[in-house]
Amino acid sequence: MTQALSIGVPRETAQGERRVALVPDAVARLVKAGYAVTVERGAGTGARIPDEAYAAAGATVADAPRAALAGARVVLKVRAPTPGEASLVADGATLIGFCRPERDAEALAALHARGVNVLSMDYVPRSTGAQSMDALSSQATVAGYEATLLGASHLARFMPMLVTAAGTLPPATVLVLGAAVAGLTAIATARRLGANVRAYDIRPEVREEVESLGAVFVAAEAVSDAARGAQGYAREVGEDVRRRQEAALERHVAEADLVIATAQVFGARAPSLISAAMVERMRPGSVIVDAAAETGGNCVLTRPGETVEHRGVAILGPLNLPSLLPLHASQMYARNVTAVLQHVVREGSLALDTGDKIVRAMLIAPAGGR
Repeated sequence: MTQALSIGVPRETAQGERRVALVPDAVARLVKAGYAVTVERGAGTGARIPDEAYAAAGATVADAPRAALAGARVVLKVRAPTPGEASLVADGATLIGFCRPERDAEALAALHARGVNVLSMDYVPRSTGAQSMDALSSQATVAGYEATLLGASHLARFMPMLVTAAGTLPPATVLVLGAAVAGLTAIATARRLGANVRAYDIRPEVREEVESLGAVFVAAEAVSDAARGAQGYAREVGEDVRRRQEAALERHVAEADLVIATAQVFGARAPSLISAAMVERMRPGSVIVDAAAETGGNCVLTRPGETVEHRGVAILGPLNLPSLLPLHASQMYARNVTAVLQHVVREGSLALDTGDKIVRAMLIAPAGGR
């Protein structure tokens, strides 16, 4: 590069957010490639990354967000900025982070008012060429793992079968709803913990993946080709399919010690899969971890951000599960945003070519359109 392209990484300010957009290893690679990286002091604290590690990797450590973003042509974030933070982004810069028009309208309006281009990590296309940029999948991996551990920690029993002097203790039965990335990770984690695992997804093509992880694919009678959406995402289905879902799931939910609910529909409310009546058939001491709580939840009794008990069943509605494992979540996310940078930088300059399928999918238009 003839002139260093400047990158600013501010500290995340959203409540409970412990991730950071770049880790020192990623900084070192970017600096070696000719970028100039400035990181706000304390940006890595939540992920247990000290400022000294960023400095050793070649970054400039700035004392305040204004200094971290001053002159930066690229701003890397995890969450969308607040309107106040958006005002610190240089006119005409490019911001890369998780942003959605329906959720972050005010911040996006403030960014677009300054001529800032926004590439949303929410809209990385599901394609072979964009696989290394797929932050939704990388963070869903963390979410599935953490949801399983959270559920195990709330159970009043062991997950694996144990043979002890006091007798044999049977393994827990775990039901995973949804077999996308988070669900598949939950299945694999529960199996590693020794549980008997069942899994349900409305898309018939995931059966092979579920069974390859050692789980039993259940409720096959309710699966539907209509649930297969664009780019591999699940999509909403009709009332008839929903009724068949509920009938097929009722017995499996009742028999589970732990239900990990991960079913989501991209850009829409999470599907309601677990009714109050189904919860009431579960044994006291059973646990539901609703990993879809942020988008409304798969259980009708879920309260986002809370743990509630209904007739002896604990229902957890955790928010921002990836932030519970901030170091590895940040490492994975940093690889994703670095891959995006490599894709859009040409000869030292940003090239946001709307003819490029990846750029076109990620770029949020000033009016908030797609």
